[in-house]
Amino acid sequence: MRPVRLMKVFVTRRIPAEGRVALARAADCEVEQWDSDEPIPAQELERGVAGAHGLLCLLSDHVDKRILDAAGANLKVISTMSVGVDHLALDEIKKRGIRVGYTPDVLTDTTAELAVSLLLTTCRRLPEAIEEVKNGGWTSWKPLWLCGYGLTQSTVGIIGLGRIGQAIARRLKPFGVQRFLYTGRQPRPEEAAEFQAEFVSTPELAAQSDFIVVACSLTPATEGLCNKDFFQKMKETAVFINISRGDVVNQDDLYQALASGKIAAAGLDVTSPEPLPTNHPLLTLKNCGPGIQLTARGLLQKAGLGLRRGQSGHEAAVATAASAKSKHWAAAMSYCQQEGKDAIICDVKRPCSSKQHS
Repeated sequence: MRPVRLMKVFVTRRIPAEGRVALARAADCEVEQWDSDEPIPAQELERGVAGAHGLLCLLSDHVDKRILDAAGANLKVISTMSVGVDHLALDEIKKRGIRVGYTPDVLTDTTAELAVSLLLTTCRRLPEAIEEVKNGGWTSWKPLWLCGYGLTQSTVGIIGLGRIGQAIARRLKPFGVQRFLYTGRQPRPEEAAEFQAEFVSTPELAAQSDFIVVACSLTPATEGLCNKDFFQKMKETAVFINISRGDVVNQDDLYQALASGKIAAAGLDVTSPEPLPTNHPLLTLKNCGPGIQLTARGLLQKAGLGLRRGQSGHEAAVATAASAKSKHWAAAMSYCQQEGKDAIICDVKRPCSSKQHS
């Protein structure tokens, strides 16, 4: 009887128990795992993938020609625990006949809820208000103190009306948004009909929107899309939210727009790099909130910081309630205090299956 040929699978991170069990059930698989919650160094990835038939990776693992060469001819499948695939050299992978698996739609609701939480927190300036309560800055009711802008009768622009963009619009509509705009590679009339959303050019969206949410994929066409020209077209009272990828935004241009008051505020779930260095200029601004990630039971939980001129109201109450329901609130608060950051709004779902990753 011929011996069973074992197929080597290399896993670049500790993964949820469900995933380990699924791999263990495959009798013809020999699994090797980078046993850490931290990203695998490039040299270790090259070593681990050598001779592998399958690679299970994360969005922080850059699988380029060098890694593919290190893997060799055996590599037939790459599976990434992410919706985006911008970390994979797809052209090179296609040349080699390697199949790619990814996890679309598993975090649509979660990411949309995060985007709304981040927007509300940003426009209502909640973290700064909490800090004022703590440090004694709140002395009395003041008509103009911490005032801001609401969603009622506003115009919301969404860059990328895909699954997540639609889910964001669906959640924002009940807040009384008057008008939705969107931009992308092409009009999507069927998807836009639900929100009576108008397809416009990117410059038009920048100029007309009170709130802008970036929800597009990172591609050569979208890299650096939100730059100095984009921010110059925005209203001075506009709020900018990015839940896409950090490289869609020119962060130097964003810093200048925020520091000069050209735009009101920004809430960032994603940055470049991640995490930002502690001395990064964006971290010095009160009107900009960078995001962090929390790890719990193997699930990467997105969390966002947001600052913005805000006042009390139903939107602030919703954002606060979203924060309070998170069982990771205390951990997040502790982290931010240790890092000298403001309080955060966490977006946490129930314990998930091994597929639920971003």
